[in-house]
Amino acid sequence: MGSLNDDISEMHLLLGIIHNVDVGLVVLDRDYRIKIWNHFMWNHSGIHPFTLTDKNLFEEFPELPVKWLQKKLDTVFLLNNRAFSSWQQRPYIVRFNSYNPITGRSDTMFQNMTIFPLTGISGEVEHVCLMLYDATDAALDERALQSANEELDRLGRTDGLTGLYNRRAWEHHLENEFKRFPRSGKPRTLVMFDIDHFKKVNDTYGHQAGDEVIRITSALLQETKREIDIAGRYGGEEFCVILLDTDCQGGRIFAERLRHAVETTRVNYDGQEIRFRISLGVAEIREDLANHSVWLEQADKALYQSKEGGRNRTTLYTAE
Repeated sequence: MGSLNDDISEMHLLLGIIHNVDVGLVVLDRDYRIKIWNHFMWNHSGIHPFTLTDKNLFEEFPELPVKWLQKKLDTVFLLNNRAFSSWQQRPYIVRFNSYNPITGRSDTMFQNMTIFPLTGISGEVEHVCLMLYDATDAALDERALQSANEELDRLGRTDGLTGLYNRRAWEHHLENEFKRFPRSGKPRTLVMFDIDHFKKVNDTYGHQAGDEVIRITSALLQETKREIDIAGRYGGEEFCVILLDTDCQGGRIFAERLRHAVETTRVNYDGQEIRFRISLGVAEIREDLANHSVWLEQADKALYQSKEGGRNRTTLYTAE
């Protein structure tokens, strides 16, 4: 049997560990009164443990998520089981500054939390221990990875020159809109267009000037379309846009507005003024279309008719 001195020494050792461990540790009784507030909590809150002893946690820290945290604590008291929370569920429990607010990547400490029961001699849960772990580095690393993956995904869907959807991504949207049509019943119209005599632009002014013409064309497309419309660069000097909730006559109005905007635009590049035109084809979705590829072919046929008819014009697809 250990002596009283051994018991006291062991208790001091345990308290030393509790207070100096690099984890937030708070012990509460059933009335949420603070019994232990370790050095981690002191250092980050700036509040000395002596001033908090036997004080109600929620009265001293009203900014805490009171209802949510009380429910967690009460569950531990009632069921004698642990409870957990991660930074993904709630970024922090107690708002602390991060270790390196100046050089660090976050002003606020992200936290994981564990609450576990402390039973008394009677076997009843008399206290609970709330532990807070600094998860800032892990959280920021995960967010950075997520952001990088999202950027890679965006780059995989976006045309680098124009910022529009690339062909693969745009065709995916086209297929989805085709599948939605039977359910919604709302009209959708496809407009395809390309830049007239674009090879001549490249041959006369150079490929960089041609790139500038493509960029200006995409900017005019972005300005003309609505936010809900889905635009893409189909390839080379060819573009396409899905006009939602729009019939073929609305598609014609859109196409003519865009054609006029291009016709009146002057591209100044390297001291030279470049004028250019576009030809457009318009096709409204129909119930008898077998698939989205047929819809695309119809818009492409209308575009071909515009080019055969003299260019710089809009043609509506008509069933043969």
